[in-house]
Parts: sequence; structure tokens; C-alpha cells
Amino acid sequence: MTILMKNYIHSTLIAALAGAAVLTGCSLDVENKSNVDAKKHLEKLEAVEALRVSMYATIKPIVNETALTEWGTDLYTTTKSTTVNDYQGYKFTPEDADVADYYKSCYDLILHANELLAYCQGNTKYEAEAKFMRCLGYYQLTQQFGSVPYVDYYINSSEDNYPRTPLKDIYDKTIAELEGIKDCAELPDNDHNGNVSRRAVKALLAKVCLAAGWDIDTKLEDAAHGTYSVEGKSYFEKAAQYAKETIAGQTLTMSFEDKWSPKNEGNAEEIFSVQYDRAGYPGDVLTGGNSRQNTYGSEYGNVTFGGLKNCDANLAPSLKSLYLFDKGDDRFDGTFMTTIYNYTPGQWLTTGYYAYYNATEEAKAKMQIAFKYFPYWTDRSEIDQYIAENKMRFIKGNNPNLGHVALLKKGDMAFWWFNEEGGIDKIDVRDYDDYKRVNAGSVPPVKKFDDPNTDMVNSGNCDYRDIPVFHLSDIYLVAAEAYYMLGDEVTALDYVNAVRDRAHAKHLNSLADYAPNYERQASFGTLTMLDLILDERARELYAETTRWVDLRRTRQLVRYCIAYNDGISSAEQMANTRGEIKWLRPIPAKEIETNTALTSADQNPGY
Repeated sequence: MTILMKNYIHSTLIAALAGAAVLTGCSLDVENKSNVDAKKHLEKLEAVEALRVSMYATIKPIVNETALTEWGTDLYTTTKSTTVNDYQGYKFTPEDADVADYYKSCYDLILHANELLAYCQGNTKYEAEAKFMRCLGYYQLTQQFGSVPYVDYYINSSEDNYPRTPLKDIYDKTIAELEGIKDCAELPDNDHNGNVSRRAVKALLAKVCLAAGWDIDTKLEDAAHGTYSVEGKSYFEKAAQYAKETIAGQTLTMSFEDKWSPKNEGNAEEIFSVQYDRAGYPGDVLTGGNSRQNTYGSEYGNVTFGGLKNCDANLAPSLKSLYLFDKGDDRFDGTFMTTIYNYTPGQWLTTGYYAYYNATEEAKAKMQIAFKYFPYWTDRSEIDQYIAENKMRFIKGNNPNLGHVALLKKGDMAFWWFNEEGGIDKIDVRDYDDYKRVNAGSVPPVKKFDDPNTDMVNSGNCDYRDIPVFHLSDIYLVAAEAYYMLGDEVTALDYVNAVRDRAHAKHLNSLADYAPNYERQASFGTLTMLDLILDERARELYAETTRWVDLRRTRQLVRYCIAYNDGISSAEQMANTRGEIKWLRPIPAKEIETNTALTSADQNPGY
């Protein structure tokens, strides 16, 4: 849905009130017309709590966005089709629906926050929560669109004039507002159930300050080479300070697998998360959840028939992604599902894909195997031995495709295909272009957001797994980046090693110890400490919708795309006909068309 800010703020008020009533069980009789007195209806609510709940629910479309956050980076590639999609190839326009929807969703959150602030009747806790949400909305907007209209008041008039606010002003206002609530006594120190806490405020402060440091205090010199100059350090100093305060001495002791276990939601490393509850949702549980596990699946064919994880088959790991992880790094198996069992009809939750979570180890040892993935470091002899020991487990079951074993290795991307009797039908060695576009389980799915209770439906929104927005290791890497920008590479490396040590990756004594296994393209140039930090963010935060923002923020977007985005080979492909790089998303066309304070001159460069 495309929106214009001026109309959106008014037209959604009544819908927001109605939604709040539904979410809380309150009774609210509203008319769907623009001249309804909002205050009159608010007075009918049993409590302002209804608005608060509605505000929290408004975060969901933002955290479910993947087109703007993952495509067009080094970590994902096009599947199924030989056509590079608009985001991977930087062909999107101001008319793009995903762009407008994201813009709308962020202002939706801001609207609800301003609304709660207007009617919370001096409740200090609600005020702090609303300010946090407003700041979160502007943080998301600035990372995608740069300068945007800043509105910090509840609009109840026919106002239609909202000029873009200078980016520095937005950052400064956001930082000041967060600093004003970071010590709010009415907020809990920590919360693992989706509520705003003082720790969440500090985490957002660290992120906003880091972004401000890059956008305000660095100057791009050469996009293709990712070079820049640093002209100030005050924002980076604050980023380091607030990252350290967020961490508060907490070490990374939980295993990576346990951290992401669906049985361990709300764990001690989660700082702020968006909550989903199948039992508490008032609508259809098959469509009222999120689409995270669907998005990061893989293409397997008929999921309903085959008992496999549902997927949209659009996002797949790039070859670089598969080579990011060293042998022994827990995050490879903690990120990807490497063994998928065959399906027994009528046993959706205990066989097929979900057997990994719901079947006993004894039962899994007897199951047929649909797909088995081996990382690039695996010797062929190890695979031969595995196949010999498990030969009869690869007979065709109820999956529409014959089982296979895959070695995810460049130049030797091999697939062992089995016949009906469990014998090897063929060994198929493919190049990368063929591998990434095949339709039969070529790439391992990401399991971070799996919901083991997902119903057997072809629906992308049946997952009720909570979505972490901020968590501890992310903030460790924010600290690493901030200290690096302050010139303190020793401290930066300490934070990086804390993350690597938890994953049993090689401890690094200096940058010279770092030798990534992915192929370094000539255009990429010399590895820096910033590259190490970005690589660590890729390993630790894979599939967490941070990658595009990470590359844009650090001035590395063009450099990384040229080297590792298979839809891009030059900076010119990321620019318009005037040579302007698409560093930001376009302001939606209808926003410029209807906002009287904006003209075509206000559009972001590149469009």
C-alpha cells in the first residue's frame, strides 16, 4: 500500500483505536469517518493500556521487512529465476510498493507513539515507552531514507506541510530524547518479554549514536573502494559509552545453538524483542504470525506434500555466506539446518523438517534422510563414508524429490542423488550459477527463526517465534565498531574476540591473524579491521535483517556489492543516469506528490 504522510496520519487514527480495542478485548464502537472526535472515543477505552498495546503491535511490519534489509548485499543471491530482482540489481524506483510500505510502517509506529504521548495522562512509564518507540521509528527511517519529516506531536488537524528535517537534527533530537529516558525509574532495568527497558533504551542509543557518527562525522571519498575520512568523534564516543553501558559486564556464555533454540525464547542475551503468541492472537493462527522462517527457507518444491519447511524461495545464501564460517565455528550449524529428515504423512511435527526439534534422538536415528548438507571444508572421503554408513536411509519416501547429499564447495558443488533402492543414481557437480537457482533443496535453510509448532500450510505468516531486535552480541559488535572509529583497535578486537570465542572461532591476536576463507575479489582491496567487524556481524547476525544497513552505514555498500553481489559488477549499476549512487531508498513518489512541503528536488540522489 502506498501512502502519503499527510493523509496517512489522519486516516489511520480510527483504525488504530479500533485495533487497540481488539487487541485488549476492550469494546469500542467507532465510525469509520475522518471527522470522528478521537478524544471522545479514547475516553471510552477501559484504559490507555489499549493504545500502548496497539503501539507495540505496530512494530511487527517493520521487523518483518527483508527486501530492503537483505537484498542488494553480499550475503544473499537470487534463486529460481535467472532474472536479478530489482533490489539485488538496484533497479527499484520511488513507485516501489515495498519502499512505500516500509516508509508507512515506520510512520505508523511514530503515529501510535505520538498518540500515546498525547493521551497517556502523565503516566511516566507510558511516556518513556512511547518516546522509545518514536525514536526507534526515526532510527529505522533514517537508516533507509536519510533525512525525513520529523513530527513529534499528535496531529489532529488537516495539516499537509511536512518538510524534510536535516539529518543531524533528527539524530540530535533522537539522542536527546533517549538520554532523557535512559534512567527512567518506572522502566525495568531488563525485560525479556518484549517490553521497553532501560537496557533497551541504551542499546538503541548506542545504535543511533553509531549511525550518527558515520552519517554526520565521516565523509565518503571513493564509493567503489569504500574509502572515507573521519571529521569528528563525539558521536562515536557516545556510541562506545552506551554500548559499554548496555553490555554492563555481561559475558557471552550461552552456546550459539542454545541462544537461538526455539525452546529458549526470552533468554538472558535478548535485550528487546517483538513478541508473537499463537494462543493469544485473536484471529487465524495460520496467518497472524510472522514470516521469518518462511523467508529464510530454501526451495524444496511442494512443502505440504513433502513435510518440509515452508519457504518463499527468493532469498538464498550467497557463496560468500557459505565460506564465511571456519571449520569449528559453532555458528555454521547454529545458523543453517544441515540435516532434513523425510516425512511421514500425518506426522507433520515429528517427521520431515520439524523432526529436528520434535522427534527423539532415537527416532531420528531411524528416519530416512531427505537432504544432508556438508560445509565446504568437508573431505570427499568423509562424505563417501557417511553415505556408505547411511545408504538405506536415502531411499525415496514421501518427499516428492529423491534424497540427496550436497557438498557446498565452490568448484566442487557436488550433489549425490539416490535412487529408489538407496543406491547412488548420479553425482552431479555444478557451478555456482546452477547451484543457486536449482529448485530441489540446493541451499540449506536458515533455522534461526524456526517455529517447531508451525502448522502444515503454504502460508508465510504462520510462525509465532519472537523476533529479537537488540541482543547482546550485536551490541558487542557495535562497541567494536565504535572503538575502531575512535582509533582504539585493541579494544575493538577485544570485543570481536569475545564474540568469536563464544562460537569457538579462532582467537585473533591482531588483524594479521585474520584470513577469511571466502574468495577475495581483486576489486575488494586490502582487508581492514572494519572488514573484520563486518564479517563478524555477518556471521553472528546472519538473517537478522541488518546487512544492508550495516554496509550503507559504514560506507562499504558499493565496494561489497561490486565484489560479492552477483547482480552488480560496477558502481554504475547502482546509480541513475546522472551517476548518483543509490545510497538510500527513494522517498515514496506519492509522499512527494501530496506533501506540500516537498518537491522533486527533495528526492534522494540516485532517483
